[in-house]
Amino acid sequence: MKIGIIGAGNMGAALGKIWAKAGHQVIFSYSRDEKKLHQLAASAGETAKAGTPQEAVTQSDVILFAVWVPSLEDVIHAVGSLDGKIVITCVSGLQPDFTGQTIGLPTDLKISVAETIQQLAPNAKVVEAFNTTFAEIIASDSRQFGDHRPSIFYCGDDTEAKRITADLVKECGYEAIDAGNLIVARTLETLATAWVQFAVASKLFPNLGLKALRR
Repeated sequence: MKIGIIGAGNMGAALGKIWAKAGHQVIFSYSRDEKKLHQLAASAGETAKAGTPQEAVTQSDVILFAVWVPSLEDVIHAVGSLDGKIVITCVSGLQPDFTGQTIGLPTDLKISVAETIQQLAPNAKVVEAFNTTFAEIIASDSRQFGDHRPSIFYCGDDTEAKRITADLVKECGYEAIDAGNLIVARTLETLATAWVQFAVASKLFPNLGLKALRR
């Protein structure tokens, strides 16, 4: 699969490396340091490369958005058409210092970040995922917590996009749990905020995983 990473920070870099090492063709893009971007691509293996956000979109089937909220709208307008693309978003509304204070949406829409992306790119297939885990866990040697695999909740309106997202979640070593349609992103983003706040307050950050248990 061809995957474009928009936002080569901790989260985008960690996920992109896993997918590249799994054999996917990955393009890393959108970094303030071009040298580090190329070093990241080189470290990810032969199936990875660096590029512009536009190249990441036009040359990929799946796009991961991993940018800060204030730049989200400008990035979406700059990358060109997202029509028909599977767009996975793990964009967080948290302050960079993880204080838990949201910084608002890039538009006047009173909806989730994921729904904002869908509004800005109406013909994209948007899926919310990876916002209830930490980049440090993804970047570690294993996502296992003893005998347990942590869970990742995901949601979206397109069945095929959700199936592909679930497969990518599993490749990263997580249990993939379908949380429903994209409107559920409002809840998942709230859960993510509470999760980060708890991890920081309990001084367990980032060594904490979320697990859905079944009876």
